[in-house]
Amino acid sequence: MVRAIDTVNLALDAFPKPVYVRKEIVHNPYVVEELRQKGAVFVETLDEVPEGRTVVFSAHGVAPEVWKEARARKLNVIDATCPLVTKVHMEALRYARAGFTIILIGHKGHDEVIGTMGEAPDHILLVSSVQEVEEIEVPNPEKVAYLTQTTLSLEDTREIIQALRARFPAVQGPPSEDICYATQNRQMAVRQLAEKAELILVVGAANSSNSNRLVEEAQKAGAVSYLINDVHSIRTEWLQQVETVGLTSGASAPEVLVDQVLDYFRGQGAEIETLVTRTENVQFSLPPEVRDERLTGSSN
Repeated sequence: MVRAIDTVNLALDAFPKPVYVRKEIVHNPYVVEELRQKGAVFVETLDEVPEGRTVVFSAHGVAPEVWKEARARKLNVIDATCPLVTKVHMEALRYARAGFTIILIGHKGHDEVIGTMGEAPDHILLVSSVQEVEEIEVPNPEKVAYLTQTTLSLEDTREIIQALRARFPAVQGPPSEDICYATQNRQMAVRQLAEKAELILVVGAANSSNSNRLVEEAQKAGAVSYLINDVHSIRTEWLQQVETVGLTSGASAPEVLVDQVLDYFRGQGAEIETLVTRTENVQFSLPPEVRDERLTGSSN
């Protein structure tokens, strides 16, 4: 998510403004508004982008048809798709070319799911629950593969995969788990946090899949949990008779919003303790169009 935000910021420095962004670059209104103030224009479809201008594709990825339209409109495309999402796209193509029916585990209407299904629409079926696994029909039960939306709950994914294996014993999966490492780490951390805190607040947007999954994970672990957009979303009644509050955030929530919540609790006299479960050191390179400052585009 940080990579995608950095990509838009660098594009704003390197290319004539406005720089257009297809869909929300990440699912967080604070980030979107901050980039809008700098000169980014967010659009739902490419026909809103004037021909020949610069457009950034969001972290969630796009279908091949979107690339085709961008080329037809002679747009300067900067692809900020998360490399982990690109990996899922490549796996979908590989299975489709081999004649498999692909079961995509994900949420209908999510930008990432729309992009992945667009890679091989005639080969992909979407399921969101164990019940839906029981209802799907495939032409050849011996040639079935599954893929997952990268921001799902590990527990929810595991249950659906188990159901798929029970129904289709020959089902194949990707070489490694497709759940985003940042999503995995946060879900593991929130479960440990639930052992210490009665209440867990998750900083994130309502349309952020990974943020909502964190709330679910906290609740499954036995804690009361709420999704908050920012410090102003905190309700005093939540804190009554609560001794320990846990705080975490979705992958797309900026650190400044988390810091504001911490400042709020400091102002209430709370002691702040950091729970470290894992150190993230994975880094992905930026898109080549914005990789360094030696760009040929003009800047404003």
